[in-house]
This record gives sequence, C-alpha cells and structure tokens, in this order.
Amino acid sequence: MLFADDSSPAAPLAERLRPKVIDEVIGQKHLLGPGKPLRVAFELGQPHSMILWGPPGVGKTTLARLMADAFKAEFIALSAVLAGVKEIREAVEMARMYQAHGRQTLVFVDEVHRFNKSQQDAFLPHVEAGLFIFIGATTENPSFELNSALLSRAAVYVLTSLNASELEDLLKRASAALGGISLTAQACAILIETADGDARKLLNNLEIAARAAVLKQTNEIDEALLGSALAENLRRFDKGGEAFYDQISALHKAVRGSHPDAALYWLCRMLDGGTDPHYLARRIIRMAWEDIGLADPRAVGIALDAAQTYERLGSPEGELALAQAILYLAAAPKSNAGYCAYNAARKFVSKDSSRAVPVHLRNAPTKLMKELGYGHEYRYAHDEPDAYAAGEQYLPDGITNPNWYQPTPRGLEAKIAEKLKRLDELDVAWRAEHGVNPKT
Repeated sequence: MLFADDSSPAAPLAERLRPKVIDEVIGQKHLLGPGKPLRVAFELGQPHSMILWGPPGVGKTTLARLMADAFKAEFIALSAVLAGVKEIREAVEMARMYQAHGRQTLVFVDEVHRFNKSQQDAFLPHVEAGLFIFIGATTENPSFELNSALLSRAAVYVLTSLNASELEDLLKRASAALGGISLTAQACAILIETADGDARKLLNNLEIAARAAVLKQTNEIDEALLGSALAENLRRFDKGGEAFYDQISALHKAVRGSHPDAALYWLCRMLDGGTDPHYLARRIIRMAWEDIGLADPRAVGIALDAAQTYERLGSPEGELALAQAILYLAAAPKSNAGYCAYNAARKFVSKDSSRAVPVHLRNAPTKLMKELGYGHEYRYAHDEPDAYAAGEQYLPDGITNPNWYQPTPRGLEAKIAEKLKRLDELDVAWRAEHGVNPKT
C-alpha cells in the first residue's frame, strides 16, 4: 500500500516508502484501477470532497497527500483527536489566505468521526462555498458517526485491507529498500500474517526485525529472529468500533444458523482480539432467550451456568465454559416464537387503550370489593379437570385472542404446540356445551 523512493533515512520506514505518485500505490484497485472513481478524478484533475472509510494502514492519508500533490493544492492536515473548533478556524483562515493568492487548498481530517456534530458542521459552509477540498478519513462507519449534512456534501469511498498478495508485493519492495537484508520464506509468511491487512503494521514490524538483525550481526531475518524481536501481535480488533459490531453480529448469526464451528471461530476471534468475556457471557444469555427460547429451555440454564463459571474462574479457564455454551446453543433447536410474541404484545399494548381488568379476575381483599363482584364467578383452575378452566376469559373485554405466541414444531415447543392445540379444543367444546360465545 505504501511505497516510494527514499526520503530521510531518519524517518520511519513506512514514511520513507510513502508513494509519491498514484501508480506506486499498492492495493485499492476498485478505486484506483482504470476507469475507477479515484483514478478518473486524478486523470481529469477534478478534485472533490470525500470521506475515505477503511481500517488502519490501507492508505487513507497517503491518498489525501497524493491528491494534494496531483492537484497542486496546499495541504492542511488536522487530527480530530487533537483538534477543536480553534484549529478548524485556523485552517479556514489559511485556506482564505491561499485563495487570495490564487492557490487551492485541501483540508485533510484524520479520524474525522472523533469530531462532534458542531465541529463537523463548522466545515459545511466552507465546503459548500468551495473554499477548500475536504477529505475526511475514518475507521468507523460514516453513516453512524458523521452527520447527514456533511455526508451529503462528500463522496464516500470504502478502502479495504490489503490481501496477502498485495502485502507480499509491498514486503518485496520494502526489503529491497532496506538493502542487504534478506527474509526466509517462513519469515515473510509470518510478517504478512501478523500484519492482518495493515501495510503500516507490516512495514513497522519489518523495520523492527531489520534493526534486530543488525544487532545480531546477521543479514537474514528468519522465524526465530522474528519471535525474539516482535511482541505478540493481536489481530485487528476495535473493542468499540465497526470490527467489534461486525464480529459479534457474525457470532450471533452463526449460533442462530446452527453452525457450531463458525460460532466457535467468531468467539475465539473476539477473545483473541481482547473483548471482555463478561460482555460475551451476556450476549450468550441473550442468544439463548432470543433464538432458542422454549424450544430448549436447558439452553438458558447452560448459558447462565457458563457466565457464572467465568465469574468464578476468570480467564483463560472460564473461557472454556463460554465456548461450550456457544457450541450447545449452536446445536440446539431454534425458536424465536417467544421473542416475536413478546415484541408483538409490547407493540399492541403501547398503542392500545388502558383496558379494565375483567371483574372476575380482580382481587377482592375487602368486603366492599366482594360486594362489587370482584372475583365473582372466577373458576379456580386447580379445581377443574386437568387443572384447566376451559372457556375461561383472561384477556380484557373486546380483545379477540391475538395468538401472539406461535410455537414452532422444533424441540420442546412441538410438545407445547400440541398442548395449546388441545386446550383450544377444550375451550371450543366447553363453549358449545354451555352455549357461550367467546369474549376473547
């Protein structure tokens, strides 16, 4: 992704190898290939405001700098982590000064999602007036993190992680630039794997390994040297960002889709990436209620037991309980009937009037209440055949039976469905025998 000629030898390798022209960029062919959007913008010399969305180390800053060079624009860089309204105003004043001298300005904001709404809005009038070209870089989903007004004024381009072939090309160029340092095939494979699609991470790791090779007075980087030179590398995982929500979504859907191996994979990915196992335990309990429910009530018990086990053992021992709970949930029969019934009932109640409790269902702790008929003619289910008061009314007057709960034909719910069907038949028979029209 990043590669060009040497600049200052004191600068980090990633900076020294930053591309000087667009043809030196590795990756992002869907944007930079022939006829693709950014290639066309470069070739036509028609810059426009944009949001570059992608994971770390894929070239967002590099592309912004290349655009400034290609369009002969002054480059103003801001970091949303450090900058505020004051720095935005200063950038606007500089752009006005450049404009007065007939020069175009490109304002680049790294981590633009860190700006709040008012800070984002501060750019709008100047983008609309054409004072400068605005380029924002973000690792987070713009539709969630950026306000709609800014999004409507900037094209959104999605950058992707570099694949293994692209990282290999970058590694070859970077190795040649170091001069005198060679890598074994195994070392190359390790560097590419641990980079996890991040070009900057690849180059930083290579530079660390090269320094270690110099200290050991060797010109070859092998697996052993990498093991001693590099700290443990965790795969990319943002505990509060897009990758986090994508992975928990994948875990939940693998469980719902009854794929134990896939569910176990995503659980391990999240644990490996540093997510809080307590969070995973809570999500596992939710999965048991939402996607299995009464089809296998044991699933909830196993999920709760796993969460409690983790509380007692912690990591890494307690993680085994979470893993086995995930496997059980993935293999269990699935039902969202309870989940759907609850949501339907909540929706109905939220829009319905406050209906009175039928008199025969009301509590009657006082003499007056009894005289008013509270609880009168209530049929105690345990005194009825099969402990079921056939034909009894339990919903408020005026509500026909909504049948919110529809048991699935899977697991224990198949038995529940059979029982409910039998109870319906008893209701119909009782009403026919007593000449009663159903009130519900």
